[in-house]
Amino acid sequence: MLGKSTLLEAIAGKNRGLLATESEQLAILSAIAQLEDRNPTPQPLEAVDKLNGNWRLIYTTSRGLLRIDQFPFLKLGQVYQCIRARTATLYNIAEVYGLPYLEGLVSVAARFEPVSEKRVNVSFERSIIGLQRLVDYRSPDHFIQRIEAGQKFPAIDFNITAREQRGWLEITYLDDDLRIGKGNEGNVFVLTKAV
Repeated sequence: MLGKSTLLEAIAGKNRGLLATESEQLAILSAIAQLEDRNPTPQPLEAVDKLNGNWRLIYTTSRGLLRIDQFPFLKLGQVYQCIRARTATLYNIAEVYGLPYLEGLVSVAARFEPVSEKRVNVSFERSIIGLQRLVDYRSPDHFIQRIEAGQKFPAIDFNITAREQRGWLEITYLDDDLRIGKGNEGNVFVLTKAV
């Protein structure tokens, strides 16, 4: 699909948006809008097989997320949003790299509730922030299995009350390996299916 390759070319080399100039950001947002107009999955929440799985972030306008890369000695590694559609749960996992042996992890577990054919309300429930070595982080799937089993981690591991953190996410484009979403703070997220 021409629109999809145009978007992927525009995103390439931009380190999830960190390296995008203002004019490049505008070009990327234009490519996103054109692709959204040709969304092959108009009811993405019903396309459970496409929606379900681990998604790797390739572009965002979220300054909060990209700001992690601005801390001294820290670099933002891979960022995943793992959707478990059948249980209406999602997991945001950001790998953080810096000094040797001090690789970190910032994660949030949430539940979602569909409110339209494209939008879900999200209630964040638990946050885990710590060193990858101490939490024995191997992969998103391994980590999520342990969260779902109720394991507590040697990290900053706390529950989030519903009134503290709520939001929504709208899926504006979905195919077999690309997903575009917009959040309640106006941020855009472009993700590709992780293998």
